[in-house]
Amino acid sequence: METIIELYKDKIKGVVSCYDRLIITGSLVGFSYSEGMTSYLYAQKIRIFDYPEFAKGLQEEIISNAKKIALECGKEIQFIRKSGVRKETIIQEKLKERGNHPGIVHILSVMEPCNAYKPWHDKVTHRSFLKPDTGKCLHYYFYFIDEILGLCYVRVPTWCPFRLQIYCNGHHILSNTDFRRADK
Repeated sequence: METIIELYKDKIKGVVSCYDRLIITGSLVGFSYSEGMTSYLYAQKIRIFDYPEFAKGLQEEIISNAKKIALECGKEIQFIRKSGVRKETIIQEKLKERGNHPGIVHILSVMEPCNAYKPWHDKVTHRSFLKPDTGKCLHYYFYFIDEILGLCYVRVPTWCPFRLQIYCNGHHILSNTDFRRADK
């Protein structure tokens, strides 16, 4: 069976395709795994069982920075309390109000599952270290419109190991690209 492209190849000048979604994740290398975070704490002479206090300071800095960004952009951070609320619906309503011009659209915050660490003392080896754990932490979603990428968001968790996520829709990139070419 021939594909539509093979079937009409003599009439087709080119094929346009795109990624449906682009999701880029990142983290601080030394903080991204429990052994790395344990080594960091030892190098900074921070006791393993003082880790929650250390992480709380970083969390407060992220929250403070999110509030600063919101203030600078003239936006309020909207906290989503209930599960089942679609962030996309909220953002579409904001887009109806503000239009599709580039810039910050809205900032959401929500409690969501996240990776975490917990202090642990091994009674056999007499060594203290951090173990991987899971929990819930506050996440910020910074929605913005980029001239080329279209509607995107940056998801920022407020708890170590801070696994950041950047999202954009490949269809927006495709719709913002000019494919007109002069025939040669």
